[in-house]
Amino acid sequence: MKNKKTVEQYITNSKQWEEALLLLREILLLTKLEETIKWGIPVYTIEKKNVVGMGSFKAYVGLWFYQGVFLTDDKQKLINAQEGVTKAMRQWRFSSVEEILSEKETIKLYLKEAILNQEQGKGIKPERNKALLIPAELEVILTTNSALKQAFEAFSLSRKREFTEYISEAKRVETKQKRLDKIKPMILEGIGLNDKYRK
Repeated sequence: MKNKKTVEQYITNSKQWEEALLLLREILLLTKLEETIKWGIPVYTIEKKNVVGMGSFKAYVGLWFYQGVFLTDDKQKLINAQEGVTKAMRQWRFSSVEEILSEKETIKLYLKEAILNQEQGKGIKPERNKALLIPAELEVILTTNSALKQAFEAFSLSRKREFTEYISEAKRVETKQKRLDKIKPMILEGIGLNDKYRK
């Protein structure tokens, strides 16, 4: 996904989902949430804390609630997009403008609850002190390439963790290999996996 500078640019570049995103944005802007761009996508915050993100994909547009696990979800709208990986975030997917229109009042209720939860400080904090688990595939190339190992060791713990999780999350051997091929030059150049998204 290309990094967009403004929400307008993000929406315009979403082509077939432009109308749907405009509608979701209109609903989001009725709240007290502040609109910004983070990681190239529209994010809505309170006191710089992420509450809701909005995005478009091939088959759907979605809202993701950063602390969605705390939402009541009476209507059973939310899904965990990465079961077993994502602890707090939950996603609500829409496949048409009509669906968003029909769910408008429910979306408002979910947003209201998400805002209240944030104001009350409900949230799962990232595990910052968990052990760094290097997947076997990465371990092999680090032990056989001293320059790569030295460059990897120079990264902060959080940046090392981004690389290790990127490899671990891949399910297929081919995907793991593609990801390894992608990160090797980045590591050697001292570029973190998500540095381009950082301001």
